[in-house]
Amino acid sequence: MPRMTSASDDRPRRPAKGRAPAQSRRTRAAQPAAVSQGESPGGLLSAAELDALEALLDQLPDTLEPLDVVMIDGYLCGVLLQPRPVPEAQWLMRIVDVDGRAAPARFPLDRLAGLVRRRHAELNQAIVRRDWFDPWVYELDDAASPSETVLPWVAGFAAAVEAFPDLLARHEPELLEPLATLYRHFDPEDLEDADELLAEIDTLEPPQHLAEAVEDLVRSVLLIADVSRPALRPTASRGPVRRTPAGHGRPGPGPRSRSGDVKR
Repeated sequence: MPRMTSASDDRPRRPAKGRAPAQSRRTRAAQPAAVSQGESPGGLLSAAELDALEALLDQLPDTLEPLDVVMIDGYLCGVLLQPRPVPEAQWLMRIVDVDGRAAPARFPLDRLAGLVRRRHAELNQAIVRRDWFDPWVYELDDAASPSETVLPWVAGFAAAVEAFPDLLARHEPELLEPLATLYRHFDPEDLEDADELLAEIDTLEPPQHLAEAVEDLVRSVLLIADVSRPALRPTASRGPVRRTPAGHGRPGPGPRSRSGDVKR
């Protein structure tokens, strides 16, 4: 199963303090339901609360390497897909610093934990129910490809499954396609011990549109959950879901192979 090379210095990092990633904006296509507009004491984070989360991350010293907001979302999915629950204290410390170094004593960790905990609960509910969720993805400039846009989210996911290796220790063949769909956004040279995964990636076409790339994030998470968390699967299995304009789920196809066929 894949590992990121330790020599790779081009992994997505948090943006410079005081500005959004790559002068980006939150894309409506990617997250219309993930952020509410008013203050929200529970459930979905409001836009103001998401800004507050970014501001908290910006307060951390330069000696630490925290995840940014987009990476946090992918990271939480990687945590939640583990076959055994990861204690909160273990996964929270790697949001503050990817290597698990502690935040300064004066840092308001409780405030950050409260915000992240709510997103964790929201994603967990979606995974348990096999429901659509809206990934936190930033729309970059017009020159950015769909893969470049979702790469920080996938980097967060990869950070989680490297820190907590139980998921990748499983070798069920059903994991190969959804993992390849996620890891195809990395430079192949950044993947180690991943011959089988790279062979699968080579059969996939890159996403042509951001909406397709975002949809594949959700689809991959739910397919992985079918393997790693089968005990929580609903009685009536619906398979992967795709969002419709009315907000209802319907089965979604897989990514296209280079031959033009849809992988399922």
